[in-house]
Amino acid sequence: MNRSKEVWEWIRSIAVAVLLALIIRFFLLEVFVVEGRSMYPTLEDYERVVVNKLIYRFDEPRPGDIVVFEYEPRRDFIKRVIAVGGDILEIRDGVVYRNGEAVNEPYLLDGMEQQPNFGPVEVPPGTYFLMGDYRHNSLDSRDPRVGFVSLERIKGRAILVFWPPWEARMLDHKVERQ
Repeated sequence: MNRSKEVWEWIRSIAVAVLLALIIRFFLLEVFVVEGRSMYPTLEDYERVVVNKLIYRFDEPRPGDIVVFEYEPRRDFIKRVIAVGGDILEIRDGVVYRNGEAVNEPYLLDGMEQQPNFGPVEVPPGTYFLMGDYRHNSLDSRDPRVGFVSLERIKGRAILVFWPPWEARMLDHKVERQ
């Protein structure tokens, strides 16, 4: 009798652990693999990041946030929020302007200022303008295939890199947050 009770306890413990893992994965945190160099130097190809999926239920994405969004079914992208609904965005002579003010972008590599002119465009309400940090190699909101991204497509905010372990670090979103 003790043996069957012990087996039942093991099954119950495993079931609870699996249930908790599923709840965490679907509602709180999820791991994403960075594919490509569009967020270099902030994120490297094949790094793994933890994404907070709960945060945007209580707050909205803000400029500077690094977010994961659904580009197409079963394909996610990771980019930085540059502008939010109602903002006027323009790239002129390699400088990004939001509402007429140059955006401070210390995360960019030298030489990224040679990006083509874009806009001005007004970001529609309820959407976001996202760009990669490596502007010369980023499929982002400047491209009509991506365009403005609605909140429904945003899965969450990247909060930390955990793999490879020697590159583990928290991601800084304070650059543009007010």
